[in-house]
Amino acid sequence: MKYRKLPHGEEQISIIGMGSSVIGEQAEKDIIKTVHFAMDAGINYFDMAGGHASIFQAYGKALEGRRKEAMLQVHFGANYITGEYGWTTNLNTVKKSIDWQLKNLKTDYIDFGFIHCLDEERDLIDYERNGVLKFILDLKEQGVVRHIGLSTHAPELANKVMDKNILDMLMFSINPMYDYGQGDYAIGSGGERQKLYRRCEKEGVGISVMKPFNAGQLLDAKKSPFRHALTTAQCIQYALDKPGVLTVLGGPCNERELKEILAYFNTTEEERDYSVISSFTPEESVGTCVYCRHCHPCPAGLDIGSMNKYYDLALLGDTLAREHYLTLKKTASDCIGCGHCNRRCPFKVMQMERMEEIERYFGK
Repeated sequence: MKYRKLPHGEEQISIIGMGSSVIGEQAEKDIIKTVHFAMDAGINYFDMAGGHASIFQAYGKALEGRRKEAMLQVHFGANYITGEYGWTTNLNTVKKSIDWQLKNLKTDYIDFGFIHCLDEERDLIDYERNGVLKFILDLKEQGVVRHIGLSTHAPELANKVMDKNILDMLMFSINPMYDYGQGDYAIGSGGERQKLYRRCEKEGVGISVMKPFNAGQLLDAKKSPFRHALTTAQCIQYALDKPGVLTVLGGPCNERELKEILAYFNTTEEERDYSVISSFTPEESVGTCVYCRHCHPCPAGLDIGSMNKYYDLALLGDTLAREHYLTLKKTASDCIGCGHCNRRCPFKVMQMERMEEIERYFGK
């Protein structure tokens, strides 16, 4: 397992986490077995916005004696009192649901308290007006909630909440379908979505990725809107390459499916290469570096992917981006103009010209 540090904290988060959307369909003993397998494999980040209330009691048993090994995303607005998933912005209902979740999880603290599933501004207005947001903030003051997050599919809504300067984590759906305008949750243009990822990195808001495979649709050529099947490793790498991303949350149904996700670590760089998506890249995204590193290895030894990312972040005003760029072993001034990157880039980025821009911007 590999880990990435939470910018607004010291926690090291596993780059592959575990969602709970469908695992509640399994018997309790099998849920416990899968959670234990995940933890033994080094997974320490778990999302609790499941489709079934049964996950909470199972997780509570699975985490007995191991609570400190797991970080939990608990959602303020996901309601399980009825025994099934429900959505609410009613303060009293939220309080009852949170008490119920904590009791069943057998814990007295929440690692990440999430503003749950807001996609429209009117939902955010209700959330604030009803006092739910204040409730989360108060629990953070009390130490019950350690970090605050937001789950959303909408870049515009994400930016409105980020403007409040309260977020430590954003749960966002990242996959080629949504980034390229395909699917019900493909909200915002590709440019808006990429700008959000860069803003998260700039402001130290980590991203936990939901729907990396879009419920398996991207893994099936017949179901994919691109009529091409990607692999789990390609989808995971696509998400991990986005600025701000700390962890990718697959939603395995059982231990077997979790093993298929964790097989990512047994794949080669070539097997993780998702440059095939360039064949269905929309016109507006052509010529935009997605930091995929398909142009690597550079004959001159340049880390072209990182250089592009730090340049884009610097243009957004990220002061640390300059420092990160200048600590690279080689900078744009070391470009030898061989054209290898231009020929290799599947997204038709003129990287040689970009190197000239980057050199002018940062200087020697």
